[in-house]
Amino acid sequence: MYQYNKQDQLLVNERAQQFRGQAERFLAGELTPQQFLPLRLQNGLYKQRLAYMLRIAIPYGTLNSRQLRKLADISRRFDKGFGHFSTRQNLQLNWPELEDVPQILEELASVEMHAIQTSGNCIRNTTADHFSGVAADEIEDARPYCEIIRQWSTFHPEFAFLPRKFKIAVCGSQQDRAAMHVHDVGVEIVHNAQGESGFKILVGGGLGRTPVIGEVINEFLPKQHLLTYLEAVLRVYNQLGRRDNKFKARIKILVRAMGPDAFREKVEAEWVYLKDGPNTLTAEAIAHAQSFFQKPPYEVLDDTIEESTLQQQALADAAFARWLKYNTSRHKQAGHAIVTLSLKTTGYAPGDATAEQMEVVADLADRYSFGEIRSSHQQNLILPDVRKRDLKAVWEAATAIGFATPNIGHLTDIICCPGGDYCSLANAKSIPVAEAIQRKFDDLDYIYDLGELDLNISGCMNACGHHHVGHIGILGVDKKGAEFYQISLGGNQGKDASLGEILGPSFSQVDVPSVIEKVLQTYLDKRIDGEVFLGTFRRIGIEPFKERVYA
Repeated sequence: MYQYNKQDQLLVNERAQQFRGQAERFLAGELTPQQFLPLRLQNGLYKQRLAYMLRIAIPYGTLNSRQLRKLADISRRFDKGFGHFSTRQNLQLNWPELEDVPQILEELASVEMHAIQTSGNCIRNTTADHFSGVAADEIEDARPYCEIIRQWSTFHPEFAFLPRKFKIAVCGSQQDRAAMHVHDVGVEIVHNAQGESGFKILVGGGLGRTPVIGEVINEFLPKQHLLTYLEAVLRVYNQLGRRDNKFKARIKILVRAMGPDAFREKVEAEWVYLKDGPNTLTAEAIAHAQSFFQKPPYEVLDDTIEESTLQQQALADAAFARWLKYNTSRHKQAGHAIVTLSLKTTGYAPGDATAEQMEVVADLADRYSFGEIRSSHQQNLILPDVRKRDLKAVWEAATAIGFATPNIGHLTDIICCPGGDYCSLANAKSIPVAEAIQRKFDDLDYIYDLGELDLNISGCMNACGHHHVGHIGILGVDKKGAEFYQISLGGNQGKDASLGEILGPSFSQVDVPSVIEKVLQTYLDKRIDGEVFLGTFRRIGIEPFKERVYA
C-alpha cells in the first residue's frame, strides 16, 4: 500500500496542529459556531444528534494492521470502544469529545492517517473495489489510480469549495463492487480494440433526494489524460453548478438539466485548455503509483493440492463449509483466497466493530494476510491474501469474535446507515429495523434458498445506506412526527445499475419484517429455476408484490 513521503507526513502533521489551534479558539469563545463550522468540516468533524462524529479517511478502503490497531486504540481511549465502517469505506467515531479531537488527529497522523476532506463541499475519499489487486475478475488494479486522484485532489485550491460534495469511485474489475454508476464521477478501467487499458468516464450519478444513474461521457480515455479530464469535469461543475439551493447543487442535477451530450461538449471545450498540460500523467508517474501496490511475496502453491485439503476440511465440518462457500472469494494467485469478515452479527449495528474485534482482525492480517485489511462498500472487512491452508484457522478466529456469519451477498448482509440513533438528519432509526429483519430471517437454509439479495436501509433521503440501489430498499420517513418506512424494490448497484421502484405507502417499524416476508414469499412463488430476486422482479414487475403486500 502507499507509504507517505516527507511531504505527505508534514501535511497531515501541520493540518492536525492547525485544527488544535482552531478548536482551542472555538472553545475559548474566540470563534462563533458559524465560523468554526467550515473548519471542523474540513477535518471530518460533524455535529450529530447527541455528540460530535469524526469521519476518518481510509483511502480506497485499504489499511494496514498498524493503522487498524491505532483505530482500535483511539476508539477505546476517546470514544465508546467501537467504530462504524461506512459505505464510503471510512471509519466513523460517534462519540468523541471536541477537546480530544486534536489529539485524535495527531495520533492518526502518526500512522499515516487523517480525516481531511471526509466532509464539506470538496472532493471526498475516492473509493474502489475492495478486492482490487487480488480479484480473479480484475482487468487492472484500481488502487494506483485512486492514489493518483487522492494526491491530486487533496487541498486542490480550485475545488475546495464546490457547489456540493463530490464523490469519485474507480472500478477495475468485471463486476462492479464500487457502485460507480451512483457516484458524481465513475471511472471504469476498460480495454480498447487494441488491448490498451484506459478509462470509461461516467458523470452525474448519485443517490439522495434525487437518485440518478450516471451517464457515460467518454467511452475510452487514455490513461495519461485521467487528471486533466477530471479537472475539466470539475471546472464545468464548479462554474455552472447551482449554489442557490443545496438540494439542487449536486453535479447530477446539472447533468440532468443540461443533458449528457451538452455536458460532454462543455467538458471537451474546457479540456482543450488542460489536455497535455502539467497534470498529464507520464508513464513514470503511473509506474511510481503502481510501485506501491506490487504483489506481496506469495508462497508458490499447488492449487489442486490446497483445494483438495480444503475440501476435506469442509466435508468434516458443515459450519466451516458454509462459511467457505459464502465468505471466501476466488483469488488470482494459486492456493490463496479472499476472506470477507462479516460485520453483520444479529444484535449489533451493521458495520460496527469493537476495539477488541479490530485488534483481532489486525492480528489475523499480520499472521495470514501480509498485514493488510480492506473495508468494503458493504460495510464488511476483508483479508485479501489468505492461503487456503489457513482458512480454517481464520474461520475459527473470526467465529470467536462474531465476524464469521456466513451470509455475504445474502439477505442479512444488510447495508445500514447509523440512522436516528446518531444522525441529526435522520427521519427514523435504521439499526433496530436491521436487527428486526436479521432476527426474523435467522434460518440460513432459507436465506441461501433466496439466493443473492441486497437489502439496504437509510434513515433519511440522504441515502447513506444506499437504499435506492438495494434489491430491497428501506427508507425511513417522517409521518406527522412518527417514524415510518418506505419500501422500494428492484434497485441494483452493478454495471446494469437500476434504481428501486417505490412499493407504495409506508409502514410502521413493527410492520417492516412482515412486509419483507410478503415480498420474499412473492418472489419465491413467482421465480423460475435459478432466478435471483432481481431477475424475477425485472421479469414480472412490481405489481405482484404490491398485490401481496397491500392485499
